[in-house]
Amino acid sequence: MFAAFPLLALPVLVYNLIALTLNGGFSAIDASAHMTDRLFNIRMTSNVDWPVSLGDLLLAAALVVLFIELLKSTTSRRIAIINHSFSMILFIICLVEFLLAPAFATSTFFLLTLMVLLDVLAGFIVTIVSARRDIDFAGDAAA
Repeated sequence: MFAAFPLLALPVLVYNLIALTLNGGFSAIDASAHMTDRLFNIRMTSNVDWPVSLGDLLLAAALVVLFIELLKSTTSRRIAIINHSFSMILFIICLVEFLLAPAFATSTFFLLTLMVLLDVLAGFIVTIVSARRDIDFAGDAAA
């Protein structure tokens, strides 16, 4: 049953927890400022500091999760269809939050929503292509 759970729900949940526990509540300015505040610096070999924010860390983690989700979408088991359906529901939730809640009108959440959309599209496209290939092989065997 764990395979049916869309893993991109985890970064979205983390963003929700961060955005909803801010002192300012649902304010877009507070959420954007909190996501872009510098957490630490990394000294680069070019002697320049690279400031890393909470939004940067969240997006980096979400990209790793998106990669795992794309690998999961290549399976042609029945559970993959359930995963795609849950991913579509997650995308609808993200889209509604992005459009209606001020704390979610940030670039960080937009990019998270875009990653969820890419997961949905990739999942359905991979499933359709693999189903078409299965049908083509079945047609060749009958001839």
